[in-house]
Amino acid sequence: MSFVTLVGNPREGSRTRTAAEHAAELVAGRLGYSGKREVIDLAGLAPRLLDPQPPAEVREALDLVAAAKVLVVASPTYKATYTGLLKVFLDRLKPDALAGVTALPILVMGDPKHSLAVETHLRPLLVELGATVPTPGLALLEADIAAPEEVLGRWADRIAPQIALKEGASA
Repeated sequence: MSFVTLVGNPREGSRTRTAAEHAAELVAGRLGYSGKREVIDLAGLAPRLLDPQPPAEVREALDLVAAAKVLVVASPTYKATYTGLLKVFLDRLKPDALAGVTALPILVMGDPKHSLAVETHLRPLLVELGATVPTPGLALLEADIAAPEEVLGRWADRIAPQIALKEGASA
């Protein structure tokens, strides 16, 4: 099993990345996974994502995402959905590139009125790319990032058994 965290925030070192890495750590812990976890922060790839021929670092990131068993996909909420940066990256994947991948969507938001965006916008995109997406995705309020254990822990407790069942069924 491999864990990859994909961060669609245009700012490097963002709170979105911090929350996503923590969420991945909690889910991995509940699954008893102690292997290497990769992080792809799209902020560093942004200037090259629209190159007609993707450079090596973009191709490597795309390959890493497609090869993941568990993929945490995190973005801040912009205009009630995920960032354009994340969309541009995911648009570079081939159809069904995420077949066999369990994707865990996370949207960080400032207002609870955007909480459905993770299920109505990000989840369908990941499913369209072939991923299995256990429900619920995580709608994480910015206010909860300062003390994320309760929210992230509850979410990890709900998600981990769904991943474990899927992994067990395919073994």
